Amino acid sequence: MAEKIIRTIGVLTSGGDAPGMNAAIRAVVRTALGKGVKVRGIRRGYQGLLNEEIIDLTARDVSDTIQRGGTILQTARCEEMRTEEGQQKAAAICKKYGIDGLVVIGGDGSFAGAQKLANLGINTIGLPGTIDLDIACTEYTIGFDTAVNTAMEAIDKVRDTSTSHERCSIIEVMGRDAGYLALWCGIANGAERILMPEEHDYNEDAIVADIQECRKRGKKNYIIINAEGVGDSINMAKRIEEATGMETRATILGHMQRGGSPTCKDRVYASVMGAMAVDLLMEGKSNRVVGYREGRYVDFDIDEALGMNKGIPDYQYEIAKELAL
Repeated sequence: MAEKIIRTIGVLTSGGDAPGMNAAIRAVVRTALGKGVKVRGIRRGYQGLLNEEIIDLTARDVSDTIQRGGTILQTARCEEMRTEEGQQKAAAICKKYGIDGLVVIGGDGSFAGAQKLANLGINTIGLPGTIDLDIACTEYTIGFDTAVNTAMEAIDKVRDTSTSHERCSIIEVMGRDAGYLALWCGIANGAERILMPEEHDYNEDAIVADIQECRKRGKKNYIIINAEGVGDSINMAKRIEEATGMETRATILGHMQRGGSPTCKDRVYASVMGAMAVDLLMEGKSNRVVGYREGRYVDFDIDEALGMNKGIPDYQYEIAKELAL
C-alpha cells in the first residue's frame, strides 16, 4: 500500500528528451515547495535513480529554465529497470532518500517503470513527455508542438531550394513507431506524399507514376515526408531518381527536432501538468498518468493507460491525400 503522507517528492525525466520537460520540472518544484514539500531531482532517469544521482532542488535551481529545450535533469535509457531486481532496488533507493512521491516525465516505457514502483509502495504520477504524440490516453504530449513546428519550418526551407532546382525531396522526420509528426508536417507543408510506419505497404511505383504525372503538369517540385519508422530515405531517393530522371535528394532532419526553445503551448501545458502531478500526490493518489482530453486536464490509472491503443486518425490521413491532389 502506497504511503499517503507526502513530505518529499522526486522528479525525473526518462527516455527521449522533449521540449517542455524543463517547464514541467519547474512546475513540480515550485508547486511542491509552495505546499511545504521538499523536492529531489533525479539525474539521468531511472539509471540515475539506481546510481543514486539524487539532488535537492530549490526554486532558484529552476529559474530561467522554462525557455530551455532538453531537460536540466538529463535523461537516459535503463535496461536494469525492466528487471524485478532493478525495480526493487529503485524502490528501496526512493525510500532511502525519503522520496514519498515520484513524478516521472516520459513515454509509455517510463510509465511502465512508474507502474512497477507504485506496486512496490512508491506513490507515482506520470507526465506524457514525448515528441511522438503516441501515448493513447492523451491528445497532447509534452514536446510534440515544438518538434512539429521545428520540422515544419525546416521543410519549408527545403521546399524553397527544391523548387529552385526542380527536385523531388524526401524529408525524413522522427517517428520510429508513430507517424504523427509525418502526418502533421505532411498537411502543414503541403506534401505530395506522406509515408508512415502505420502504412508499411506504400507503393513506390505509384509514387514514381505520380511524380511523372506532376512533371507533365509543370510542377516544379515534389515533397515526400517520410517517417523514421519507414526509413531508407537515401536509397529511396536513388531509386526514385533512376526511375523518374528527376533529381531527388534525401534530407534527414534527425535529432534537431528534439531540441530548441519550447513553444508557448508546450510551456503552458507542461506547467499545468507538472502542477497537477503534485496536486494528485498531495491528494494521496498514485499510479496515475496526467493527460489532456477534450479541452481538460485529466488523469488515468497507469494500468488503464498502458492498455490503450492509439492509431493515426483515418479522416486526417484521407484529408492529407485529398489536399495533395
